[in-house]
Amino acid sequence: MKSQLQDLLRAALVTVLDGSAVAAPADILVEPAKDKKNGDFATNLALTLAKPLGKPPRAVAEAIIAALPQGGIVAKVEIAGPGFINFFLAAGALQQVVVDILKAGEGFGIDRSGSKGKAMVEFVSANPTGPLHVGHGRGAAVGDCMARVLGAAGWQVSKEFYYNDAGNQIANLGVSVQARARGIKPGDADWPEDGYRGEYIADVAASYLAGDTVTADDRAVTAKADADDLDAIRAFAVAYLRREQDLDLRAFGVKFDVYYLESSLYTEGKVDSTVAALQASGHTYEQDDALWLRTTDFGDDKDRVMRKREGGYTYFVPDVAYHVSKWQRGFVRVINEQGADHHGTIARVRAGLQAMDIGIPKGWPEYVLHQMVTVMRGAEEVKLSKRAGSYVTLRHLIDEAGCDATRYFLVARKSDSQLIFDIDLARAQTNDNPVYYIQYAHARVSAVFRQLGERGLSYDQAAGYAALDQLVEADAVALVALLGRFPETVQASAQNLEPHVIAQYLRDLAAAFHGYYHAVPFLIDDASLRNARLALALATQQVLKNGLALLGVSAPEKM
Repeated sequence: MKSQLQDLLRAALVTVLDGSAVAAPADILVEPAKDKKNGDFATNLALTLAKPLGKPPRAVAEAIIAALPQGGIVAKVEIAGPGFINFFLAAGALQQVVVDILKAGEGFGIDRSGSKGKAMVEFVSANPTGPLHVGHGRGAAVGDCMARVLGAAGWQVSKEFYYNDAGNQIANLGVSVQARARGIKPGDADWPEDGYRGEYIADVAASYLAGDTVTADDRAVTAKADADDLDAIRAFAVAYLRREQDLDLRAFGVKFDVYYLESSLYTEGKVDSTVAALQASGHTYEQDDALWLRTTDFGDDKDRVMRKREGGYTYFVPDVAYHVSKWQRGFVRVINEQGADHHGTIARVRAGLQAMDIGIPKGWPEYVLHQMVTVMRGAEEVKLSKRAGSYVTLRHLIDEAGCDATRYFLVARKSDSQLIFDIDLARAQTNDNPVYYIQYAHARVSAVFRQLGERGLSYDQAAGYAALDQLVEADAVALVALLGRFPETVQASAQNLEPHVIAQYLRDLAAAFHGYYHAVPFLIDDASLRNARLALALATQQVLKNGLALLGVSAPEKM
């Protein structure tokens, strides 16, 4: 409905702007009216054009209304306040949404054209040094849902996992596994100072000594079973923990298109070529035996060291090289989903990319940073996993709450807000549990149709379409209006990188349906009205299913 009104306004602007130097705006704001007394939808278009046209806003509004095509979905148009235009829809216009939904099916509100270009979402990107924790889980849920929503909003989406397979953390992993393979335990005198203490290290060591072969999504390694071969231990440990991460992510319904190794940036010369390009740009300088990048030229609060005095590059240099690779691979839109502790890297990475002077736009890449998750059971915080030894693992959460609830809860709030994950609530089969509440709305429709046959009644969809004008109850009208907002909700979620908007929309839709279900009977003798109400129920079920798919949550038919 919103897009149809925007099309009508664009058609009117052809007349209104004819002969002027003012161009029609690329985006025309049309929003649902906050008060139904003021119509169904409203636009501020006249106010935005008043200054460029040099006319009072109400005069512009009058000209727009006069140029609007007549008839169709609009029954009445009014001017409000300084120049807002309010639309009152024609009887039956909203109900047409039901027909649109049932004809489009899984395609309603979904644009799989890929016409907006290539987009990449990089998320999780955990180094293979231990099990994925709850913070990784929130990143996985948010990142995967963003990718799904972008793909449904017209983007060609690639999901990427970037990790370091070398460096100090991997070295510590290797000596930790080697110590366990030699029978040394945490707390023993010979235990490595920075060793990893979780029980999973003992599992890795036992598998290595057994000569196992492990296969991850991006590698396969066979153990040499030699406790003295540190290189072999390190390679096996990385593969073992990558496999563990993959298993956790599969249990979470997440699959990546590309795994990108930080080490490849060095072996393929990408870091060296990036440094050379930055030096050639004139934005670097030598000071105190170190190489600096003048990131203050691009809005950073201070210049940053690229090559340290003692040698070796600081960590933001490979980050810049990695993002140059993303740009060279043709991604128009790049989104990095990371923990809030990565906030400090944003300015320096963007500054480095601007200094490259290769056409990368300002503000590229985009960042979505998530805050920490606190896991609660009852009134007590859950702090430890027996296997990890120091944090709550993603697998622990999935085992406790289930994949659907875990995904929904981790994405249901805006990413930059802290999140309390209530395990008891996530497991509850009550209306207080938003996942159960939404899924139950979907299942309830299936239950209605099972009862339909049991009572010897029938459903005629064509007759339902013809009788949609009978859906005049306030609950029905509100439900239909909410259904019509699904396409714009998907687009807004993709544009603003806010998957929680989908979660909130689905909860509102479930509430509207449950309210309608309790307000009127569906299985009535009046065939005409019965068919109309059942058509609305099926349309609601379809939109619930489409929305749940964007969150990676199942849509059960029985509960």
